[in-house]
Amino acid sequence: MRSMWKGAVTFGLIYVPVKLYAATEKKDVKFNYLHKKCSTPVRYVRFCPYCDDEVEMGEIVRGFEYEKGRYITMTDEELAEVAGEKERSIEIVDFVDAGLIDPVYYDRSYYLAPGEGGTKVYALLKQAMEESGRAAVAHVAIRSRKSLCVIRPAGQALVMETMFYADEVRQVEKIEEIGAPAKVHENEIKMAVSLIDSLTVAFDPAKYKSEYREKLHEAIRAKIAGEAVVEKPAIPDTEKVVDLMSALKASIDLARDQRDKKPRTRKTTPQKRKAAADKK
Repeated sequence: MRSMWKGAVTFGLIYVPVKLYAATEKKDVKFNYLHKKCSTPVRYVRFCPYCDDEVEMGEIVRGFEYEKGRYITMTDEELAEVAGEKERSIEIVDFVDAGLIDPVYYDRSYYLAPGEGGTKVYALLKQAMEESGRAAVAHVAIRSRKSLCVIRPAGQALVMETMFYADEVRQVEKIEEIGAPAKVHENEIKMAVSLIDSLTVAFDPAKYKSEYREKLHEAIRAKIAGEAVVEKPAIPDTEKVVDLMSALKASIDLARDQRDKKPRTRKTTPQKRKAAADKK
């Protein structure tokens, strides 16, 4: 597996070289959008209505609309400078009780692996966090964006999860239906707890499968087996069109040359024919 980022975890005077790997991947079934009429994949284009032309990626810049119709632009270099991405560091700012972080703050998960020469200090940090029951809150700059993150030990690895900031998490108090008063009898609570206890097992993530994805794959295989397959029509090759045009032009030029080489016959008018007859 190829690392997507290299840097270091820092706290105090401790420097831990690390490599960053994505911990998750989506396995959703991907569909292409086809034109219903001819089953050709639809092509999405970047189009400028002012220039009335398609725009290449190299011609696109990021713009922030600070007033209606007025923008300032930011280059990738400027964004990287703001994020501090050149520093390539994960700066730990606090250690906290791992059990006190609400999972709603978690965004994406990554594995941290020891970088070159960092095996021992990596193991030291992981074991110290395991024994103390602490997680590290830090800042990291990835892809021109500085994010809040948390680092926690998980099995043999340190896992880093980017986090939402507090102002990005919607306040539950704003949902009127939640927290409405309800009278629950003590016996009902006991029965509910008993039911939960009877259904409680050790957590095994491999036990849970995506039934939707499996059924979707079955439906796709059934359609293929039943030959309910559509094929996109052959789209004319631009190069072939150019060759055809060249061939047509060459043919026209050849026909013109052959016509010019033929001896020209003089046209005989009625007056010329009459004059010739009188001479006889």
